[in-house]
Amino acid sequence: MPPVKILLLTAAVGIVGANSLALSPISGAVAESFAGADAPTVMQAAAVFGLGTAGSALFLAPQVDRIGADRALFRAFYIMLAALALSAAAPALWLLTLAQGIAGIAAGIALPAAYALAAQIAPPGQQNKTIGTVLTGWTLSLVAGVTLAALIADMIHWRAVYVTMVALSGLILLALLRAGLPNHIRAGTPTTPLTALQVPGITRALLVAAAFMLAFYGFYSFLGAHMKDVLGASVAQTGLIPLSYGIGFGLAVLLDGWIDRRGAHRMSLPIFSAIALVYLLMSQAVDHLSAFIALAFIWGVVQHLGLTLIVSRMVALDPDQRGAILGLNSSITYICVFAGAIGFRPVFEAYGYAACAVLAAVSVSIAVLDALVLRTARSAA
Repeated sequence: MPPVKILLLTAAVGIVGANSLALSPISGAVAESFAGADAPTVMQAAAVFGLGTAGSALFLAPQVDRIGADRALFRAFYIMLAALALSAAAPALWLLTLAQGIAGIAAGIALPAAYALAAQIAPPGQQNKTIGTVLTGWTLSLVAGVTLAALIADMIHWRAVYVTMVALSGLILLALLRAGLPNHIRAGTPTTPLTALQVPGITRALLVAAAFMLAFYGFYSFLGAHMKDVLGASVAQTGLIPLSYGIGFGLAVLLDGWIDRRGAHRMSLPIFSAIALVYLLMSQAVDHLSAFIALAFIWGVVQHLGLTLIVSRMVALDPDQRGAILGLNSSITYICVFAGAIGFRPVFEAYGYAACAVLAAVSVSIAVLDALVLRTARSAA
């Protein structure tokens, strides 16, 4: 069983992830509370969340290196609590959107801090396994977060979803404060986004992260709208897709040690190729609920492995600038939340959800190409 500190970091990632992902499957229910709103309009709050996270990760995440990842994580959770409370109480859609922007600011600090702490805690030779375990927080956000959010919205009200997240965030914060997390503060010149951008290898690593995340968020953003408006599915039925994905994502932690043993340079090409293939297969399955649920499980498995490769690559570039580097990674990630929600919308409205899956596969092909170039260069050396 993983140490308590790792489990708490996993829970921290889980609650941040739950907020970032919960809006899509409940967007139809949220829209019913605000006059003139529809599900795609509500999803603009997710886009604002992405912008808030991107800006925060870019300019505030270097605080992880300056004050220590533990203190940065605590402060992020105080902000998250306020944002979730405002989301639960928002009487107008613009206030919900504002609250999600504030939550994005918290997420832009919390995720780099949690990943940096995971790297600090990891035993020698088990970095991929430890980071992969913390990344299963995204499983919590999907299985125990998004899926329960869909059920709570169906059975009680969408506002109850945010009330629940307020309570859970408070409990996680109290546990983190008592956990005795390591406090590693970088000596010397303070880190900034500019210093992080000078680290060798960072540009290509960020490009791969952008391709990977744009594909995911562009496709995921319109899950709720497709299920409700095209398939006529209930909120609870919609929740089966993230449930299946989350189970696959979580079980894939058993394969993270395989990456440590085989080496990331060997595993990147088959893993990113598998992700692109799954998107192409889903383009044929999105109108068939049973097939879509089954493929979502495989999607979760390969996405977990891909995300582990990306985060491990980032933390290995320069241990003294992990906060700034992971801030850039989170910034790119949540620019993709915004770009996915905005950029995929015309494709979704004009050509349907299957076209979004094809576009996601095209985006991931950039990561496939990078992996191929790295493997070729390593073989030549």
